[in-house]
Amino acid sequence: MVAIIDYGMGNVASVQKALNFLNLENAVTADFHLIDNSEFIILPGVGSFLQGMKNLQARGLDKFLTEQVVHKKKKFLGICLGMQLIASTGREPYVNPGLGWVNGEVQKIENISLRVPHMGWNNIDIKLDKYFGGITHKDFYFIHSYHFVQEDVNVVASTTNYGIEIVASVQQDNIFATQFHPEKSQESGLALLRNFFHNA
Repeated sequence: MVAIIDYGMGNVASVQKALNFLNLENAVTADFHLIDNSEFIILPGVGSFLQGMKNLQARGLDKFLTEQVVHKKKKFLGICLGMQLIASTGREPYVNPGLGWVNGEVQKIENISLRVPHMGWNNIDIKLDKYFGGITHKDFYFIHSYHFVQEDVNVVASTTNYGIEIVASVQQDNIFATQFHPEKSQESGLALLRNFFHNA
């Protein structure tokens, strides 16, 4: 069973629709018992880093998810804001702590000639291919104004170029997270989700 975390930051319906298409049992939930009994956890979300952390903290999910993912090593997928929140810190709108599961900082995309937010389809350059096997088209859908700057390049699973090199996904132990939206990336995104749930 897949627990899609509901913490008031949106994006849950499209994720659930993709999982339903893949015939994966799932629930949109903030219930500790249901999350504890799930095999996988997805943290989706759109919006600001600060508000995302506040929403997790208000529900006690920051500590509970840390116990589930970091200590119990439950298989985890973060999407968009869900990827950013696993960082050590974020700068949206000012410096504040994240969940701290993967070392790095979420910073605003700056000093480029292209429009921000970065929105639309972009090819990715794969660095770690555990979850990208068999995916022919490397084009995925992005929408974000902040990006995850890693401390350890060895956890970078893929990058994209948008005036600067941007981390598109990270992989560390049981944790996989994408800045792009696999659930909105058509067949390539569905193939990535299939790989994650069968190879995690």
